[in-house]
Amino acid sequence: MTNDPLDDFTAREVTVSDVTRRVYSQGTGPAVIVIAEMPGITPKVADFARKVAARGLTAVMPSLFGVDGQDPRPSNLGRIGTARTMVGTIAKACISREFTVFATGKTSPIADWLRGLAAQEHERCGGRGVGAVGMCFTGGFALAMATDDRLLAPVMSQPSLPLGVTSTRRRSVGLDDDDLARVTARCAAGMQVMGLRFDGDLGAPRERFEFLHEQLGDAFLSVELPDSSANPDSMLPKPHSVLTEDLVDEPGQPTYEAREQVLDFLVGKLQATV
Repeated sequence: MTNDPLDDFTAREVTVSDVTRRVYSQGTGPAVIVIAEMPGITPKVADFARKVAARGLTAVMPSLFGVDGQDPRPSNLGRIGTARTMVGTIAKACISREFTVFATGKTSPIADWLRGLAAQEHERCGGRGVGAVGMCFTGGFALAMATDDRLLAPVMSQPSLPLGVTSTRRRSVGLDDDDLARVTARCAAGMQVMGLRFDGDLGAPRERFEFLHEQLGDAFLSVELPDSSANPDSMLPKPHSVLTEDLVDEPGQPTYEAREQVLDFLVGKLQATV
């Protein structure tokens, strides 16, 4: 795989609360905010967005970090270039005030911008509401966006914040108490939240999903895959990225079926039924 020019997406500048970011969109129908994992909007993240658009939805990818469309794999950047890209992007995010990386019980400030984007996209695209898919570093942002009634379909793929270096952080989902209470209340009223991880993934620890089950009950729809189902040709040292780098894009493969579950979930929640 090489760099993705993203030229089949419409690129535009979107301003929320005086902060302007580039946003890529494709498709028609209700909006789904696809929030890229580290190190940014990679070709595989863009491919997932294309799958969303192919299901009759509008995929919306905000650029939050990294180089848009860059393939971070060693075959493209070399091993040193891949490591430099990943470490450099994570380091910048860790010192940014927009992302809460280590603290528990605190929602990342970027969630406000994403909620504003979702509100604009709901008005622009129409439909019953908006979906959101967060991945890895941004996995919990989809849950934070669900404090807004317009967010009907939150998906957390391998949510990795706050970094799980203590038992308390491993059980945290990166929301402050008020936001978590709002999400819990919405789930009690019928909203569902989908989460995905590999069994052995320490970046998205088992304790985090246990906590979500405790807080959200049956409204939390978890998909936990065996490590053996991950793509053996992944650039990652251990199974982690369910919908992108570790996906085996073949019918019958567990990761393929998990992606289809996500797409079905988004369609079922956002597209009006006859």
